[in-house]
Amino acid sequence: GILILVALFCLTAVLVGGKSGAKSLIGLVFIIFSLFLILLPSLMKGAPTVLMTFITCVFIAAFSFTVMSGYNRKSICAFLGTTAGVAAALVFAVMAQKILRIDGLREEDVEALMQLNNGGMHIGLRGLLSAGIIISSLGAVMDVAMGLASSISELHDTDPDLSVKQLFLSGMNIGKDMVGTMTSTLVLAFLGSSFVMILYLYSLDLGKYQLLNSAFLSIEVISGLSSSFGAILSVPITAFISARMFARKQ
Repeated sequence: GILILVALFCLTAVLVGGKSGAKSLIGLVFIIFSLFLILLPSLMKGAPTVLMTFITCVFIAAFSFTVMSGYNRKSICAFLGTTAGVAAALVFAVMAQKILRIDGLREEDVEALMQLNNGGMHIGLRGLLSAGIIISSLGAVMDVAMGLASSISELHDTDPDLSVKQLFLSGMNIGKDMVGTMTSTLVLAFLGSSFVMILYLYSLDLGKYQLLNSAFLSIEVISGLSSSFGAILSVPITAFISARMFARKQ
């Protein structure tokens, strides 16, 4: 059953997207390969959770941009913007956890992993929330960074005499529209994935203050805000890098 669904998805991607759709499937396969054959085994062996996840995501971004656009100034700008955006999401997540005193460990989620640790494995459990945020933010930040780098590239091709300042300001104007939709998309995605639990908490008739300060809802809010923070900051960073790189004389 699941193979039929996967085949239908791949067929649709190729028919609608053509060559670009086929490249996106290659990138998707690589992402799955990286997560299940590189990241997870490394974490099981005791690799630093947050650092290893960040390195893996940077590796994924580099490969994906190279496959989609080749090795050129546009893909380099998108890669640098993505790396900075994901790093910003990570810093925001760590800071938010310290302020709210949340480690992201819910007993029902990590009980089995704790048993594995007791059995001799050494999985960095307290970094799992930040690691999940890094992975969740990667796709959105990549989308914003590549979209912005592509736009600035087109502007430069249309008028090669545009200055760094002009390209940057144009990129920022384009990025503002991206921020408006991307932030809503990310927050809704996190809340939607936990909609059943949120509905359950609401059904308990908890007070508004108690509901908003529940550990579960706090974790979801941190995840959504951190990813949005990374996507937002990737706009000025990518715009600046792209403007500098494309305005530079050949």
